Amino acid sequence: MRVLIGPDAPLHEVYAAPEGPWLRANMVSTVDGASAGVNGTSTSINTAADKIVFDLLRELSDAIVVGAGTLRAEQYRPNPKPVVVVSRSGEVPAGFVGPGSGPVLLATCSAGEGLGPSTEQLGDHNVMVLGSHRVDLARMRAELVDRGYDKLLSEGGPRLLRDLLDQGCVDEVDATISPRLVCGNHPRITDGPPVDVPLSLTTLVEQDGTLLARWTTA
Repeated sequence: MRVLIGPDAPLHEVYAAPEGPWLRANMVSTVDGASAGVNGTSTSINTAADKIVFDLLRELSDAIVVGAGTLRAEQYRPNPKPVVVVSRSGEVPAGFVGPGSGPVLLATCSAGEGLGPSTEQLGDHNVMVLGSHRVDLARMRAELVDRGYDKLLSEGGPRLLRDLLDQGCVDEVDATISPRLVCGNHPRITDGPPVDVPLSLTTLVEQDGTLLARWTTA
């Protein structure tokens, strides 16, 4: 990999987060802005370089924050790192409850229809009720930091990223540009009402046409 902008150092140092609480969002899209390819998921636009950084960011994180819809659509598997499932309905996708599911926390709201069953499955301590009809993501971040999860990694989806930006929770956006065009009406890396968030480019890495950028929020 070539570091085009940023420190000329090993990737662990290039992507190291500063001291203290830090939430970064990692997303991939094509040159024409699609966050999913022909199969409707990001797997068809991933590259080898993107996978290297994807794995590295997980290694550097204390917990992974993902929307329940993305867990289902991308067919996530349980992870050794704690997975924080953000679900307004209070439902946790199959495979993330019960034996072999790994450490799982639920961030939901009191109006969620699945709150009762999920609490029985996960236990009270692993369920964060953060608001009445929508998940208060700023409270979620503060609660996770209180639990010792300083370095948080959000992997989407687009609606969750938009809401995290809207609520001022994001410190860094790691955006991979895959060297392809897919055309069509594919989703973007954000979805929802407009939010204007200025960014500063701190690092740009390239490998085989894949561009991997670190942006910090102003």
